[in-house]
Amino acid sequence: MSLANVFDIAGGAMNAQTVRLNVTASNLANAGSVHGDPAQVYRARQPVFASFSSAMGEAWSSSGVRLEGIVESQTPLSVHHRPDHPDANADGNVYASNVNTVEEMVNMLSASRSYQNSIELMNTTKDLMLQTLSIGR
Repeated sequence: MSLANVFDIAGGAMNAQTVRLNVTASNLANAGSVHGDPAQVYRARQPVFASFSSAMGEAWSSSGVRLEGIVESQTPLSVHHRPDHPDANADGNVYASNVNTVEEMVNMLSASRSYQNSIELMNTTKDLMLQTLSIGR
């Protein structure tokens, strides 16, 4: 593997972490949402990733990250009896989003650090390439 492949791999990792951060931001923005219809309530979403090598088999020479999709959480919604709420159903119940804000904050910190690590990898690789070129002077 050449050093140029490091940039491709790190760039793919940065793209994956950007998706992860965007999904986390969406989850946090909708954490307090409620609705009278359980089908209309926001459900937490999580990105699913696969490595290129596992997706492509052994023919792929370098490993990277590929977005498989974004899935909704199957965690049950919480039900609150609030007959005074404008979105309450006929029974006076509202359904609250299943977003766990603590888990989302941990996801956000983890994705942010992974993104920073990819940047450091790219900078280190760039510095090594520049040092290699300066040997020839």
